[in-house]
Amino acid sequence: MNKLVRERDGAVERWSLNNPAHRNAIDEEIVDALLTACADATKDPSLRFVVLSGRGGAFCAGGDLGGLAALVGQPLPAGEIDPLLAMNMRFGDLLHALSALPQWLVAAVDGPAMAGGLGLVCCADVVVATPRASFATPELTLGIAPAQIAPFVWRRLGPRVARQCLLQACRYSAAEAQAIGLVDEIAEDLDAAVAALLLRLRATAPDAVAATKRLLKALDLHAVKDLRIEGARAFAASLRSPEATEGLAAFARKRTPRWAE
Repeated sequence: MNKLVRERDGAVERWSLNNPAHRNAIDEEIVDALLTACADATKDPSLRFVVLSGRGGAFCAGGDLGGLAALVGQPLPAGEIDPLLAMNMRFGDLLHALSALPQWLVAAVDGPAMAGGLGLVCCADVVVATPRASFATPELTLGIAPAQIAPFVWRRLGPRVARQCLLQACRYSAAEAQAIGLVDEIAEDLDAAVAALLLRLRATAPDAVAATKRLLKALDLHAVKDLRIEGARAFAASLRSPEATEGLAAFARKRTPRWAE
């Protein structure tokens, strides 16, 4: 099973996360597939629109921590290079690649968009969601730093709301997400709403779109350029901490973590 399905229709390519059994959680396979798709899109002048969505009633539940279970709460042995650094850096590379696409990037969200999934949403130029969509940054309640997504949440929501979103581990309905600027449009029929949006956006000249996105990216460069290494270190340190052990155990057992008692 391909965890990323790519479908082309003229100037539109749809990238669908396709691991519904895990609510399309982000793993190395999905990151690699999306990075390949971004590289292909960057070299394709005939492509004007990319629509990112999730199959099976979820957009993306965040990072798949199942493969990292053996590392949670475990200190790094002396003299070793932490494998978590490269893995988390690669997710940061993906967020930068999505944000740098010369095409319009539309996030079509149905169901939950959590943690890293919310980070993907923040990379989009336009976000369309169903009333069933929900958004959350639960990392701090699990003892994990929302490291790589932080600059992109900050850019999308602005300093005050991003600080609330990340530090308070907020959860938002679709309507609440629209009120804070995370969602641009809510529609019951997601496919029809995206089709209508793309029809409107066809009035924008593709080279001018790409040039404008480059200018906007240059304005953000000082805020996001150097945080991939710092973010990877923060993520690795938090995942190896006793807080992550307690937070993830509490989540799995549906109990309150000790620091919240």
